[in-house]
Amino acid sequence: MSRKKDIDLDLTGFAELFMNDEGRAESRLPRIYDIPLSEIDDFPNHPFKVKMDEDMNQLVQSVKERGVITPITLRQKEDGRYEIVSGHRRRKACELAGLERVPAEIKELSRDEAIILMVESNLQRSIILPSEKAFSYKMRLEAMKRQGQRTDLTSVPVAQKSTSRETLAKQVGESQDQVRRYIRLTELIPELLDMVDENKIAFRPAVELSYLTETEQHNLLNSISYNDATPSLPQAIRLKEFSKAGKLSAEVIEAILGEEKPNQKEKISFKAERLRPYIPSTVPLEKTEDYIIKALEYYQRVQERKKREQAR
Repeated sequence: MSRKKDIDLDLTGFAELFMNDEGRAESRLPRIYDIPLSEIDDFPNHPFKVKMDEDMNQLVQSVKERGVITPITLRQKEDGRYEIVSGHRRRKACELAGLERVPAEIKELSRDEAIILMVESNLQRSIILPSEKAFSYKMRLEAMKRQGQRTDLTSVPVAQKSTSRETLAKQVGESQDQVRRYIRLTELIPELLDMVDENKIAFRPAVELSYLTETEQHNLLNSISYNDATPSLPQAIRLKEFSKAGKLSAEVIEAILGEEKPNQKEKISFKAERLRPYIPSTVPLEKTEDYIIKALEYYQRVQERKKREQAR
């Protein structure tokens, strides 16, 4: 049985007739309520992570000292409880700070309107992980399509202007191809997607790997662990091609991943100012490496001769 609470979210036009201009302006401001944390649920399939890091520690300390400066945004559900549209980190900070209530603005939103607003508010973050963009773009695009050819929370038909993907790309400031690539990442198994977030697998190779089957991705994960190496873009493309042809066995994955990549070759670098005093000015820059190698070879011969003399 529904226990939806009666919350007056707006004043009637009749009441406004008896207000002065200041009262009317004040009445149009968002109404803020103190909502018990125990009555608030997470947004379903929320794609943005709430991390227990230094930023969270600072937010908790701020909440303890000054309270919640910016109210969270909630949507009331049919059962009377609330779900967060914007403010998962602030709600968590309140819990950690020992508060029982949080100031909140309650909006009347449909499920798809809530999804779009949730994504919009979270994309304002300074740091957004690839996985967060991937799932938020996918959720938002699906919501836009379900809205029945609408570009935003108004009723402007997309068909008159552009497709949903084109509209989304403009709204988030990405190209359509980039939006498509991010959404492809949702096809990765969680372990590989975590490696993308951790910068262990580069973005473009990850997009190509998303076309592998789940079994192939698990085989790849095992090979990555064994070889302590991740696929380059050319290798990821080859893996995708073998998968498309139905020939991507665990052995093929191992063979491809076991190849030495140019960026995996060991490199040693020196500061020029440290070497210059020991290199004659007559040695051209392009011959510097040869000169150093010859010097090291000579030094090694001298050391070996000393060892022989000491052994006599």
